[in-house]
Amino acid sequence: MEEGAQPRQAETGKRYDVFHTDCPASDVVDHVTSKWGIWVLIALRSNDLRFYELRESIQGISEKMLAQTLRALAQDGLVWREVEPTVPPQVTYGLTEFGGDVGEPLTELFDRITRRLSPGSER
Repeated sequence: MEEGAQPRQAETGKRYDVFHTDCPASDVVDHVTSKWGIWVLIALRSNDLRFYELRESIQGISEKMLAQTLRALAQDGLVWREVEPTVPPQVTYGLTEFGGDVGEPLTELFDRITRRLSPGSER
């Protein structure tokens, strides 16, 4: 498995310098912390979802952006993808173990923010 930063780090046993532009981990950080990457990881935190379910649960994301985000997160080893050979094909997405590890602090951050905000509060 040559995809994503996590497997390569485990093989070499060294830490990446994410502040260096050539660091493979910096791409993963960019994908995870992108506007839609965060929401995809949070949406998949408790359930595997089909493409249309993800699109419905993440308000404002286009099909194109969702597809691009899922592709990047899958290449990074954070999300798995399963295609059922039906007509039309049904595609289900979920978090890998690595995706769950990365998504956990994002979920905690999201939960802390939403607990702190009072209902109906202005930004």
